[in-house]
Amino acid sequence: MAERRHPDWIKVRAPASPEYARTRALLAEMRLHTVCQEACCPNIGECFSHRTATFMLMGDVCTRNCPYCAVAHGKVRPLDPEEPRRVAQAAARLGLQHVVVTSVNRDDLPDGGAGHFAATARELKRAIPSARVEVLVPDFRGAAQAVETVVESPVDIYNHNIETVPSLYRTARPGGHYELSLGVLRHAKKTGRALGRPLLTKAGIMLGLGEQNAELIQVMRDLRGVECDILTLGQYLRPSKEHLPVARYVTPDEFAELRAEALKLGFRHVESAPLVRSSYHAWEHVN
Repeated sequence: MAERRHPDWIKVRAPASPEYARTRALLAEMRLHTVCQEACCPNIGECFSHRTATFMLMGDVCTRNCPYCAVAHGKVRPLDPEEPRRVAQAAARLGLQHVVVTSVNRDDLPDGGAGHFAATARELKRAIPSARVEVLVPDFRGAAQAVETVVESPVDIYNHNIETVPSLYRTARPGGHYELSLGVLRHAKKTGRALGRPLLTKAGIMLGLGEQNAELIQVMRDLRGVECDILTLGQYLRPSKEHLPVARYVTPDEFAELRAEALKLGFRHVESAPLVRSSYHAWEHVN
C-alpha cells in the first residue's frame, strides 16, 4: 500500500535561518537534547528561528516503546547531575522567559526522574527568576510522591499528555493507562492547591489515529473533570514506516470546531491546529 501523502496544510518549509543554526549550535555546545530534534517536530524551524526550544531531560533514549513516537528506545544512561544547570544556562543565553522542559520516560529510576525535573526547575528560577517554568512530565506510573516532588518545585505549568482516546491506548500507548494519566493531572492540581499555589495544568491529544469525535469530546470532558486548564490538539504524523500509520488527516476546519467545543467546556486556553504540539507557542497559553 502506498504511503499516504501529507495534505497541503501539513507542509512546512525546511529550516534555513541563521537563528536556527545558532540555536542548534548552542544546544550542541551545551550537550543538551530537545524534543524538537528527537521527536522530529515539524515546527523545529520556526521555533529554533525564534530562539526557543523544548529541553528534553535524562537522555535521548526512552524506557518505553510507544509505536507512535520517534524517540529512541533501548538501554538508558545514568542521570547527568550537571544537566539541570546546563539547561538553565542555555535558557538564559537564549533569553527565554517561558521555558518548557520535558523528558524521556525513565521507568528505571525509583522516582521516574521527578527529582531531576525539580532540580531543573530550581536551577531555571535561580538563573532567570522572572521566567515561567512549564514541565511536560511522564506519568511516573501514577506515583503520588513523584507528582508531589515536581509540583513542590518552582514550576508554573504542569503538563502531562493524554495522547489519545481510551479505546486506542492498547494500540498507541501500551505502557500507559488512561485513568492513571487523568489521576496524575488531578493530583498535581490538588497538590498545588494544598500548597496555596496557582498551578496551571495542561494536557495534549494527537488526532488522526482512528479516534471518533464523540470519544474526543468525552476525553475533553474527563480533562475538565480533573480541572485541566489548558488543552492542545494536533495532528499525528508518522515518523517512519515502522510507526503507526495515520488513519486520517484532520482538516483545519475540524480543528477549529474542536477548539470551540473545548472552550465551551471551560478550558482556559485551547491550541488546536494540525501542526500544534504541546509546547508550540506555549508562552501564549498562559497570557
